[in-house]
Amino acid sequence: MSDTITLEDLKPAKGSTRDSKRVGRGRSSGHGKTSCRGHNGEGQRSGRTAKRGFEGGQMPGYRQLPKLKGFKNILAIKQGQINVKDLQALDLEEVSLETLQAIRKIHPSCEQLRVLGNGEITKAVTVKAAYVTPSAKEKIEKAGGKVELV
Repeated sequence: MSDTITLEDLKPAKGSTRDSKRVGRGRSSGHGKTSCRGHNGEGQRSGRTAKRGFEGGQMPGYRQLPKLKGFKNILAIKQGQINVKDLQALDLEEVSLETLQAIRKIHPSCEQLRVLGNGEITKAVTVKAAYVTPSAKEKIEKAGGKVELV
């Protein structure tokens, strides 16, 4: 006996196929008389095709749901923001994205740091950020600090 498989050996898995429905072949077949099409009406006639999404006259699913407005840009760079007044409250000499993530002031998923100019600062700090507003830069340098763009 050979171990090779031939085309004759291939057959579908049990229960994966069915015999085709033979309609209009008499009452005893169970598919006679109206051939599974019901009684009078459009659906009984030949050539009847419902439009895509047609649900028999009831309000279709795509109209039951509200319209979605706007979109979310998945390519946008996530930026963490901090104000000058918050820098004053921190006990750090150097402020960067990594240091703020380490003390959990900025979400770990943020990729860049933005420093905004709200508030006042009196102590000298070195700030390493991707963007610093002109007013924030002025306030930091006035207090004796330094701004580095990374």
